[in-house]
This record gives sequence, C-alpha cells and structure tokens, in this order.
Amino acid sequence: MNIKWVGAKKTVYDALGGNEWFEELVEHFYENVEKDERIRHLYPDDLTLPKKNTADFLIQYWGGPSTYSDRRGHPRLRMRHAPFQIGQEERNAWMESMTSALEIMHPPSEIMEAMLEYFEMAATHMINTEI
Repeated sequence: MNIKWVGAKKTVYDALGGNEWFEELVEHFYENVEKDERIRHLYPDDLTLPKKNTADFLIQYWGGPSTYSDRRGHPRLRMRHAPFQIGQEERNAWMESMTSALEIMHPPSEIMEAMLEYFEMAATHMINTEI
C-alpha cells in the first residue's frame, strides 16, 4: 500500500473514520452477496458472523484495532477459505460485490485504488479450483 498523506501520518482506518466506515462497507458487500447466486451458496444462511469476521479483518488490515486476531488468531485467509470451491467465476463475483460496495462508499481515490489493488490480489489468491 503506497498512499501518500499530507501532514500527520495516519492509517487508512483513521482516514476513513474508523469502524463505522468498514462496517457499512461490509453491509453493502453482503447485500450484493445475498443477491448473487454465483457465491451466495458459499456463505451460511445467517450472515451475522461472516459480516463480523469480514469487518473485523478489514478494520485490522487497514490499520485499526486487532480485534480480528484477538478473536480468531492469525488471519490465514487461504486456509480459512480452503473448504470452499473457489474458481475464477466465484472470484469475479466476489470482486464485483466488493467493487460495488466500494463505489457506494466512495473512499478518496488513493484509498480506493489501494483497496481495489489489495482485493484483486487477495481474491485471486483464494482461487483453489479450476471449476
């Protein structure tokens, strides 16, 4: 992540206003997931825990409190996603859902670029099948 700040150093988490911003992003993301038959089956019926896990992870990753690791240990994203068949189609659907959520939240352009770059890399890294 190569974001240049003017003035005092701060994290993406701080620049976006903290937990609330990420929790809202995650709400928009899961609204998209719920409507997307390509990936909805990868999630439980009750999305409460996935929402919390996703929000806590993103908050921690982008410079906020380490609540995710405190609750769940090291993220080990690939291992946590290993039980699910994730191919290019699922990866693309996930990216579409997250990109749409980001567009709704409209972070500053430097942050949007950094987030999209990270999500592209992470989503691609989760692919574990050619199906």
